[in-house]
Amino acid sequence: MTDRSLYVSPAGVRRRGWTDAMVRELLGLPDVQGRDPRRYAPAPVRLYLLARVEAVERTPEFAAASAALAEVRRSATLGVLAGTRRSAVLAAIRAEPIEVPRLPAAELERRAVRHRHLLAARGRPGRGGPAPAGSLVRWQVGYLRQALARYETLLDGLYGDTGRREAERLLRRRLYEAIAAVYPALAGECARRIALESA
Repeated sequence: MTDRSLYVSPAGVRRRGWTDAMVRELLGLPDVQGRDPRRYAPAPVRLYLLARVEAVERTPEFAAASAALAEVRRSATLGVLAGTRRSAVLAAIRAEPIEVPRLPAAELERRAVRHRHLLAARGRPGRGGPAPAGSLVRWQVGYLRQALARYETLLDGLYGDTGRREAERLLRRRLYEAIAAVYPALAGECARRIALESA
């Protein structure tokens, strides 16, 4: 009979931080294999000599495999956390009430023109020459969109491609829809911007 204190089972090896692939590559075949004489089990007993397992755990190959496994697990954890964060941000964007400033038409026009002149003074494109037809509507939507910039804090915590673009598109769409709801005369420009940014 085999002294079980000198051997470790596949489950015991896994508890020590091994994966099945690591066992196959680094340990190979079990040191003891056969049927357990004490009870019937359809699967054969497989045991690895504990001293051999410990010796392999001290090798550079095991250290490299363990480091690679840790990196895979870390990446998977980060992926799950990023997905959870993305879902939470998208839910917050969908649930957040958007409060568009309600201004009389003349005041909105005045602020939009002033905002456009400030942008032109900073060197933004579109300065100089007569304004093309429909410019005032575009300027008004641009001004209101800038006035709603505080909602961009809803995107905090999303970096890179981890749902950031999707969240930005959703937020912009919600902002433009809110502007169109408060100012129906600007609905066409808002729809144009939504379509342009969705493409």
